[in-house]
Amino acid sequence: MNTQILALDIAGNPFDWIPPEDAILYYATGKVAWELGAREFIFRGGYSRSGVQSKIAVKPIIAIAGSEIMTRLFKSGLPLTHQNDLLFKRDRYICAYCGNQFPHKDLSRDHILPRSRGGQDTWMNCVTACKRCNQEKGNLLVEQFRPLIYVPYVPCRAEHYLLRGRNILADQHEYLAAQLPKHSRLLN
Repeated sequence: MNTQILALDIAGNPFDWIPPEDAILYYATGKVAWELGAREFIFRGGYSRSGVQSKIAVKPIIAIAGSEIMTRLFKSGLPLTHQNDLLFKRDRYICAYCGNQFPHKDLSRDHILPRSRGGQDTWMNCVTACKRCNQEKGNLLVEQFRPLIYVPYVPCRAEHYLLRGRNILADQHEYLAAQLPKHSRLLN
């Protein structure tokens, strides 16, 4: 099964994509505070002495009780991964300089303020660039090269989970999309 379960903290904030096996453990230990979603995944276990097979129904979205640790982790910044997948998805695979859309293999991460000039590896300092534009820009400042076609931004938590998710179910997408800010590129 390739389905992921969207785990939330008790307040409904996305915390992680978890495998169904982890969700089963939360259900079995009574840590699911509430659940959402029309779909149900039924998992069957062993048989009791009386011959009854155990089963657990898992919903696609679960809120986990006792999520104080999650809430603390929730306050930390959202990672900008080294593979650039999330960055390219945020920018819709469009080069910030020429405006053309490219496949993943033809893109690279560009630092608006180059690292050689003290630029940081952050969401606000990085944009998607085609390899040609990135090479032409080199360590120039944006003002010395050409203007950005779009402005970088830090994805909100819901957008981050939409960008990270694979095989997102309709219920999960709807829940996360309802939390997106109006400026999110995922709404266009």
